[in-house]
Amino acid sequence: MTDTARARKLADRIRVVVAETLERRIKDPRLGFVTITDTRVTGDLREATVFYTVYGDETERAASAAALESAKGVLRTEVGRQTGVRFTPSLSFVADAVPDTARQLDDLLIKARQQDAAVRSVAVGKAYAGEADPYRKPVEDEDEDGHEDEDGLDGAPDEASTDDGPAEAAADEDE
Repeated sequence: MTDTARARKLADRIRVVVAETLERRIKDPRLGFVTITDTRVTGDLREATVFYTVYGDETERAASAAALESAKGVLRTEVGRQTGVRFTPSLSFVADAVPDTARQLDDLLIKARQQDAAVRSVAVGKAYAGEADPYRKPVEDEDEDGHEDEDGLDGAPDEASTDDGPAEAAADEDE
């Protein structure tokens, strides 16, 4: 196996070589406005997958895919000449789905903003159901004079403060 850093460097170099060759040497009229977005190389450096996008509609994408397939030999020859590796990787071209996915996400965000605005417009001038503060608060106990009790139980003896020692507590458990 090879080093992944070497595979990454080779993938970056292949991306640059393919982009420059498409721009300068390939004169196919079917080739539209193609952008090479990414390249991935397998661990054994034998196969390279080149991801691309095409600006335009479906017919231009299909025509550009056909042009890339027909130029595959020229592109592989140029990659082998400029990279200098022992075995020139075989190239496969894959249309990149990232722009379409980003467009779908943008459409969903716009739809969510519109729904939020509709909810905000309905909520204008409305009041909450129930009390303004729905959480229960502890009631403070006061004795007859209006003063709070220290233990909070209206003068009743505090059961937790009875003076049972550890021996008496153990005896209670045995019974």
